[in-house]
Amino acid sequence: MRKNIYILSLAVLFLFSCKKSDTITAPTTETKKTETTTGGDPLPSWNDTPLKKEIIDYVTKVTKEGSADFIPEGDRIATFDNDGTLWAEKPYVQELFAFYRVKKMVEANPELAKKQPFKAVVEKDKAFFEKGGDKALIELVAATHTGMTEAEFEASAKEFFAGAKYPGKNVPVKQIRYQPQLELLNYLRANGFKTFIVTGGTVELVRTISEDFYGIPKYQVVGTSFKYKFDDATNNIVREPALDLLDDKVGKPVGIQLHIGQRPVFACGNEGGAGDLAMLRYSQGSKYPSFQMIVNHNDSIREYSYQEKDNLSLSTAAKYKYHVISMKDDWKTIFPDK
Repeated sequence: MRKNIYILSLAVLFLFSCKKSDTITAPTTETKKTETTTGGDPLPSWNDTPLKKEIIDYVTKVTKEGSADFIPEGDRIATFDNDGTLWAEKPYVQELFAFYRVKKMVEANPELAKKQPFKAVVEKDKAFFEKGGDKALIELVAATHTGMTEAEFEASAKEFFAGAKYPGKNVPVKQIRYQPQLELLNYLRANGFKTFIVTGGTVELVRTISEDFYGIPKYQVVGTSFKYKFDDATNNIVREPALDLLDDKVGKPVGIQLHIGQRPVFACGNEGGAGDLAMLRYSQGSKYPSFQMIVNHNDSIREYSYQEKDNLSLSTAAKYKYHVISMKDDWKTIFPDK
């Protein structure tokens, strides 16, 4: 997918809602809690298609001691993109949080409404962002995500997630997670895999909810990050408005090496902007048997249907034999009820 959080969708930026044709429809029947014990179906929200069998066969063979394909537990690293892979991305949650921050910051200091980029958001000045391009959007994210301690940022993010409703569906953000992926995360962990989020979104925002939403501790989140400095006077880390790592496309393998220190043997991204291809390619270079997947957003009824104009992700998947998840065919259920 296109994970560069700075190339935001201008339509979403100012409409702050989904088009009717893109409305999310929650499943009519709910899935029971994932069973990871012997004898239970570990992936009940996945249809019994070949892909489900391939996932289970892979996990079985690499965790069987004595097998030629056995992977030691310390090397069972699984990486997942977030936007469009673990939760919906139309619109990006990062966008919603940026606008939330603008509103809160202007309420606290009305003078900010006279300064850019706050003025452009308040006045819905689309031309400002069209003319300024990436630079203007980076300025917006930097202005709303930096200049505070980590504790202050986390408190603001938690407040946002506690009350935010996802446009087009009017459900809590937690309900736009993909139920089949939650089951897959649990299944992998039950078989000795350590699961990581590798996201183009800002690492600090995703860390706020990673444990609660996905069972992934914050130290297992890799993402776009700003530069930090230590303030000795207050004994705090403060984030500065300058990028340290853009965790998108070729930046993802760099982020993985920097934060994890080894190649993942299991990697999952999604089709939509080719942002995850480098991560999947990097995973395929493992000395162990590896498994790569791409989520194809082809379910216009229950989620969305959208593709890249050049079809790069799906054509790359065919070239390197990555597994493609058809939301329409492979997933029995898409969203959880809570």
